[in-house]
Amino acid sequence: MAHGPILSGVGLSKSFGPIEVLHAVDVDVRPGEVHALVGENGAGKSTLMKLLSGYHPASAGEVVLDGRPVKFADSNAAEAAGIVLIHQELNLVPDLTVEENVFLGREPHRFGFVDRPAARRATAELLATLRTEVPVTRRVRELSVSQAQMVEIAKAVSREVRVLCMDEPTDVLTGRETEVLFDLVRRLTADGVAILYVSHKLDEIMAIADRVTILRDGHKIGTFDVADLTPAEMARRMVGRELADMYPPKPAVPDDAPVALEIEGLDVPGFVHGASLRVRRGEVLGVAGLVGAGRTELFEGALGLRPAHGSVRKDGQPVRWRHPEDAKLDRVAYLTEDRKAKGLLLAKNLRENVTLQSLERFARPFVDQRAEQQALERSAREFDVRVARLDVEAAALSGGNQQKIVLAKLMLTEPDVVILDEPTRGIDVGTKRQIYFYVGELLAKGVAVVLISSELPEILGLAHRVVVMHDGVITGTLDGAGLDEETVMAYATGLRRDPIPATLESPRVHA
Repeated sequence: MAHGPILSGVGLSKSFGPIEVLHAVDVDVRPGEVHALVGENGAGKSTLMKLLSGYHPASAGEVVLDGRPVKFADSNAAEAAGIVLIHQELNLVPDLTVEENVFLGREPHRFGFVDRPAARRATAELLATLRTEVPVTRRVRELSVSQAQMVEIAKAVSREVRVLCMDEPTDVLTGRETEVLFDLVRRLTADGVAILYVSHKLDEIMAIADRVTILRDGHKIGTFDVADLTPAEMARRMVGRELADMYPPKPAVPDDAPVALEIEGLDVPGFVHGASLRVRRGEVLGVAGLVGAGRTELFEGALGLRPAHGSVRKDGQPVRWRHPEDAKLDRVAYLTEDRKAKGLLLAKNLRENVTLQSLERFARPFVDQRAEQQALERSAREFDVRVARLDVEAAALSGGNQQKIVLAKLMLTEPDVVILDEPTRGIDVGTKRQIYFYVGELLAKGVAVVLISSELPEILGLAHRVVVMHDGVITGTLDGAGLDEETVMAYATGLRRDPIPATLESPRVHA
């Protein structure tokens, strides 16, 4: 490995209006190494990446490439110099095909015309390298989120890349896809490519990175050899305090606790078959399974977001929800797994976002903006929304603060059943702990919680019982303190399966 850095940031600062979000940070990345950036949401990781890759100009400091200061006019200039950023949010055109996205603006030509066969062959070769079986002529909007992320990665490595900046690249990938990505990273670094890698998953950092720079509130805490740190030490430096007791105490659920939500024999065509489960008040029911198991689709079907057939009961009474708005009237709240596309109006301010689902409380008949502002201020205190000013658009918030705003919006509806789908995806360790303890507060109020999560430690740390799905079917419902990851994975992969109970006769819904 060469010792001199390819790319450096020297004293980099960035202000948006009067707010400085990055304060005189020094960082560098060397040929053939993976240099990780870690920190809580809002620490400045993505901003630093964008300064280095030409997406934002620095307010102070300079970017140095091959020992010489440079000023990139834009990201295209940075890419021409070999610096490529894979965004946390997908940067693809949904209505274009895979091959058109990969070579957008750089299409191969022959005799003055776009050489589509050459683009098709090159795209197929890139996807084969990533072990991703996606037809190159398929439109991106038809792909799963994880498939689209692999296309984004293929697009990045199709360039003559010298420094590859990766912002939360595995956030939506399966375990297998993550391993494929790690293999790619190892091949790139073996060829001398430098990797700048942002992730909130500390186990990934330990597995893939050589050095790590830790940021807190826009300040650099330090740069360390990964071999000299443990995950606990890394987390402590990120948040500035010990993170003991990651999960709140798990209160016992009384045997006579009433069933708040019951699903019986639910079919979601193409996704789920014969699903039955129940959750009681004061209980967390975990829903585990691999990507594509049907977890999200099960509850989208129950809430009326997808066609479904089966029985749904709320507090023992049959219900017929055609939309989550119907469920809201029955005091059932749903946190979508995609907060940006489905949970927030990114171009609207925080006040409008927080009160959106409970607008009837603030419109009599005209919207009482003063009451809305008071509700926002209460929510910001209750959920510890960390932002310099509350009069900003939702898009200006970090991922963790956006998630807190979505939770605040849901809680204003005063639900007694809360369905949380991947509530800590893309969230740093400190904010995760805050959300976990908020779940504990919901239990203390007698709220029933359904937790859909791909993170098994999260499921095991919070749930009283765990429903496990594989290929659209519930393979087991597990409980007890002896639950462990190995047992859950056996059910999630279909290696173990409990007998399917007889379906109770009950009214059919969503006919």
